[in-house]
Amino acid sequence: QVQLVESGGGLVQAGGSLRLSCAASGRTLSGYVMGWFRQVPGKEREFVAAIAWSGGSTDYADSVKGRLTFSRDNAKNTLYLQMNSLKPEDTAVYYCAATRVGLLRGAYLYNSWGQGTQVTVSS
Repeated sequence: QVQLVESGGGLVQAGGSLRLSCAASGRTLSGYVMGWFRQVPGKEREFVAAIAWSGGSTDYADSVKGRLTFSRDNAKNTLYLQMNSLKPEDTAVYYCAATRVGLLRGAYLYNSWGQGTQVTVSS
């Protein structure tokens, strides 16, 4: 199983940007799909975006499409999520996750999770 550590969260004003990082260890990410999910208290974990490490196919939730972009550093086994034009409703704990099942949105399909990083967008 791959171990994941997120970083890069913080407090930003509406319209601002953040770049989240997800550093993976334990396995090469070849063959994995890497996903980002977010969760606010009292709500279910919500799919944000996913990328197939090999091949680069992506999927974005409609709520973030056009504002988020993936990049990666293969040498560092690290995935980045650039978040632009942030809105107060983007406020949540963001989790990085990994699966070998496929480019899918169900959180239950991901079996490796990071500890989460808080993103807070003020209005």
